[in-house]
Amino acid sequence: MFFESASEIPKIAARTGCAIFVLPDEMEVPIKNALTLSPEEKSVITIEQVREVTARLLVKQNTDVFVVIRPAEKLGLDAANAFLKNLEEPGEKVHYVLVTNAPSLILPTIMSRAALYFLHQEPNLKEISADEKIKTLAKKLMVAGPTDLLAVAEEICKKKDGVRAHALAVVGVAIEMLYKTYFITGKDVFLKKLPKFLQAYENIEKNGHIKLHLVADLL
Repeated sequence: MFFESASEIPKIAARTGCAIFVLPDEMEVPIKNALTLSPEEKSVITIEQVREVTARLLVKQNTDVFVVIRPAEKLGLDAANAFLKNLEEPGEKVHYVLVTNAPSLILPTIMSRAALYFLHQEPNLKEISADEKIKTLAKKLMVAGPTDLLAVAEEICKKKDGVRAHALAVVGVAIEMLYKTYFITGKDVFLKKLPKFLQAYENIEKNGHIKLHLVADLL
């Protein structure tokens, strides 16, 4: 989904429990009195920071409360998992606003539970933050049909070290490409593929058989 300017963010966020806004780094989010999570001493947002905000939200809210997480891709793995628990039992008046310029780096398990909004400008696949080899494999995976899906999965699994992280990176970039290609072309076929890619990411992340899920989940 698109939005025209940052001034729309508060109204959009108020309609959702969790929304991801893809914004340039320099663009401000005009939400007053929001609770904010951002990297502090470390280069990531920590589980301690998530727990601190969670504790503050345990009190019943009488008015809308907004929690801005920026940059959302800096949620550490433990912090992201703790945040997922918050999404499973959201407060009635709590609204999470995740801001990023690299949605492919956000866990698909989070993306699958959030509404995704792009600033209304021409999406550019060249702006995706990833190694060119990762992008090439992601493109192959995105368009692979039943007859060549196994070959693409085998190519992804050729990496000797860190194959799981490599596969997750490829699938994550493919997810971002699917979103952006849908917005560029308007063709529903790309949007319809997303649930399968989100499922494949989640299963691989949970130590599932990599090649099996690249093939079985994406067929």
